[in-house]
Amino acid sequence: MPGHSLHTGSMGKPRATSRRSAGSGSAEPSSPPLTVAGNRLTLLPDGPMRFDALLALIDRAEHSLRLLYYTFLGDASGERVKQALIRALDRGVSVALLIDGFGSNTTPDDYFADLPRAGARFCRFNPTFGRRYLLRNHQKLALADGEIKQSRALIGGFNIGDDYFGTVEAGAWRDIGLLVEGPAAARLAPYFDKLLAWALSPKPKFRTLRHLVHKHSESRGPLRWQFGGPTPRLSPWAVSTCKDLVHSRDVEIIAAYFAPTWGLLRRIARVGNRGRARLITAAKSDNNATIAAARFTYNRLIKRGAEVYEYSPTKLHTKLVVLDDVVHIGSSNLDIRSLYLNMELMLRVDDAKFAKAMRDYFEGELRQSLAITPDLHKKRATWLNRMRWALSFFLVTSLDYGVTRRLNVGLTAD
Repeated sequence: MPGHSLHTGSMGKPRATSRRSAGSGSAEPSSPPLTVAGNRLTLLPDGPMRFDALLALIDRAEHSLRLLYYTFLGDASGERVKQALIRALDRGVSVALLIDGFGSNTTPDDYFADLPRAGARFCRFNPTFGRRYLLRNHQKLALADGEIKQSRALIGGFNIGDDYFGTVEAGAWRDIGLLVEGPAAARLAPYFDKLLAWALSPKPKFRTLRHLVHKHSESRGPLRWQFGGPTPRLSPWAVSTCKDLVHSRDVEIIAAYFAPTWGLLRRIARVGNRGRARLITAAKSDNNATIAAARFTYNRLIKRGAEVYEYSPTKLHTKLVVLDDVVHIGSSNLDIRSLYLNMELMLRVDDAKFAKAMRDYFEGELRQSLAITPDLHKKRATWLNRMRWALSFFLVTSLDYGVTRRLNVGLTAD
């Protein structure tokens, strides 16, 4: 079982400090917020607006902050977030930060030392082997004031680092964020607290973690928090997605890393037969093997009438699924690791207006993507490329992204 890197501090008395602006204030959401079941949902598709929203969430917190990230880098963006957390502690706000030990392995513990000294709880979710793979906490969450009804939660696929808050023109990751303001956000607080307690326990058990994932995954209501973890079968969020796919007739998917189970692939392809199924994957990435692995699935999708596109302007990191009037958005990729193993956090939104807004966003990304026509796919599918794609799919689904990123075994994007 995992060891733990732990730093805690007692809540100190607030020091006299001046509060700075949360951000530049120049970035605005591309579409107006929507209200679903008493919750205000704001789409944040661009890096600078996500950064402004994160800093504003921290600077406006009055009671507590709970942050959960796979990667937290000590670059300029990471430093500004850390300083914002210290300012929150100065105001008497309680702060807890849980980061993944693998995803944040380049950021040493001493970089975060200022936080526990100021009274924050800090813990590193250390990777451990379970069910043959390295367990990782892939969730992304910033939750403010989870004790009150009007809480605020910022979710999505982005981590803490310059490359997640930059612009497409600068070559930063293309990602998406969602700000949830209202009672639904508050429902995340008990889950976070129990996950942090699990990570801090001296001998954590997978059974406890699996119970936590299932207990807090919601099955009713227009807004449902659904989680992933080291489960023997599909995780709760994956089961929910598969069920929604059964009767869907209009499916839009943006998946930076696309290497699903064959069962899920068949369900997506069947939608292409009875309605419309469209998929955007990455043309650029930090790991070319993941691009090749996705291309291994194209033939099956295209033959059954699904439309496939590759996002071209920059590296793609978005995780979004729209199924008729239902939207799944959050941290999870459509791959074996996210379906079965990684700790993931997803929000299922059942609302026609919100689904339309997400479909409008999809159309915007589509205009910047290359259509993979049958002729283009056939031209690409040389004997050598088919071998590369098949090998990449095996490596990505059977080994690990970290391994394939380092090896790539001569695999190229084309």
